[in-house]
Amino acid sequence: MGTSRMFRIFVVLGSAFMILLIIIYWDDVGASHLYLHTPVSPGPKIPHPPPQQRPQTSRTPSFLSDIDAFVNQFLEPGTGEPTDPVPVDTSNQSEKAEERYIPRREWKIHLTPVAAELRERQEQRRRLLQEMCANDSMVFSGKNRSFDDIPNKELDHLIVDDRHGIIYCYVPKVACSNWKRIMIVLSESLQQDGVPQRDPLAIPRDLVHNSSMHFTFNKFWKRYGKFARHLMKVKLKKYTKFLFVRDPFVRLISAYRNKFELRNEDFYRRFAQVMLRRYANQPTPPASVDEAFAVGIHPSFSHFIQYLLDPQTEKEMPFNEHWRQVYRLCHPCQIQYDFVGHLETAEEDAEHLLRQLRVDNVVEFPTSHRNLTASSWEADWFSTVPVKARRELYKLYEPDFRLFGYDKPDSILNE
Repeated sequence: MGTSRMFRIFVVLGSAFMILLIIIYWDDVGASHLYLHTPVSPGPKIPHPPPQQRPQTSRTPSFLSDIDAFVNQFLEPGTGEPTDPVPVDTSNQSEKAEERYIPRREWKIHLTPVAAELRERQEQRRRLLQEMCANDSMVFSGKNRSFDDIPNKELDHLIVDDRHGIIYCYVPKVACSNWKRIMIVLSESLQQDGVPQRDPLAIPRDLVHNSSMHFTFNKFWKRYGKFARHLMKVKLKKYTKFLFVRDPFVRLISAYRNKFELRNEDFYRRFAQVMLRRYANQPTPPASVDEAFAVGIHPSFSHFIQYLLDPQTEKEMPFNEHWRQVYRLCHPCQIQYDFVGHLETAEEDAEHLLRQLRVDNVVEFPTSHRNLTASSWEADWFSTVPVKARRELYKLYEPDFRLFGYDKPDSILNE
């Protein structure tokens, strides 16, 4: 009788263990402990709370309880504000001790709530995206397709950090260099002598934009084959997804200033020479950017706008990422973003986001002191662009204006 009972117990325990393994593999297939694209290192040294004396107990630790706890830590929701646990007793703690740390996950637990204004700001931005995507009066290419219908090559702006459960869609000319630095630090994809780089500004610029430093959705096919799309959906469901945007017209001005007012050989050969031949009566433009700058030749901002509006441009190749519309880069009607940052409120949004991700003890967003393009400059920059072209340009970028809550620039369009 005893032998039979023990046999049944072992069968039940064995079955439960196999079910847990299946759950871990299939339901949590996107968790960091299974699909890391970089080696796991111990993580940063952060303050540990003083050791507490655990009450002695004669109870033997349960193996199944440990497995259950291990599974549950990866099944936490990846969307919205994190729910911070309330401490059992803080009566003996200093009033200055506002945070406590959980070193195992590199997560910082805050005991003070996020400002209501910041929470409402994010709620409004997310709600606006949902409303605009459901609004039949706003039509743009790819709006109504499913995630499965998005070509793989159009998913290369989605950077994944499996260590912390984060997906970032980077938009060029919207502080993407610094956010890429943040992602490199968090993913620990840059190490020296086995030690991860912890200072974002210490990461060389050529590495920041090196595709080998980032694991994107576009790379899933090489790694996971036919299971790639399924894994993408699992990660999109579980991970926290964010992007940063800015006023579409100001972003275009910034792109022009950076790529055509500065010496950039690649952009000169690929784009500036085309603009000079088509719109500046330069049938044989200088062969190099140095020669062009030496004689004071480069495409004007008006030429750049002509290039964007020219139907021939997209027939030859899709828009370059620096002026491609955000809805084409990040697919906001197919991906439900948890956080939408604006460059105009970058410092507040960055602090809020890193806190929401619970990694503000691991990395800080670098403060930029560069000469940023200001929205107040729009009127001056567009003064050389015909009003008709301005209105056509607005139609081209109207989905970005409306999706992300930017006002229609009536003062520029109605001069």
